[in-house]
Amino acid sequence: MTIENLSDTVKTKSDQLNADDLVAGSVDVIITGIRRGSADQPIIIDIQGLMPFKPCKTVRRILIKGWGDNGHSWVGKSLRLYNDPSVKWAGVAIGGIRVSHMSDIEPFTIALNASAKHKLHHEIGLLVPEDHTQIINQYTNTPQEQQQALWETLTPNQMAAITAAYNQQEA
Repeated sequence: MTIENLSDTVKTKSDQLNADDLVAGSVDVIITGIRRGSADQPIIIDIQGLMPFKPCKTVRRILIKGWGDNGHSWVGKSLRLYNDPSVKWAGVAIGGIRVSHMSDIEPFTIALNASAKHKLHHEIGLLVPEDHTQIINQYTNTPQEQQQALWETLTPNQMAAITAAYNQQEA
């Protein structure tokens, strides 16, 4: 919470990750759990350090193409999520969360319906997750009075990794 990083001031107040949460850029996430949701949002993906992700049908099709339809096998895998401002709802571009990269796949392209008469090609690249062990250890071994200064220099993915490591310690 510094002037150098104002991204926390634009987070939505919601029970899920929203496209507006990604206006500052893409984020790499690790799936920690998956469960069934409602009829409108049938899958809830728990991701390390962030609100749950409730993917749209297009993203669910991409995930199933890449990893298969057994949701249990998705746990521990990683995604790169981004805000695609061209995503439409009721014919209006409102933006939405899309996937650009996935871990544990061969890169692929999939053509999915954008409308009744139009298909879009989605290119999915291989995501090689970062190893945050070094920064977690550095942060943990930094004296408490100096941790805030270090925190202000971290990327959102590093912050999420440290937060997740802390939460695992507390559990």
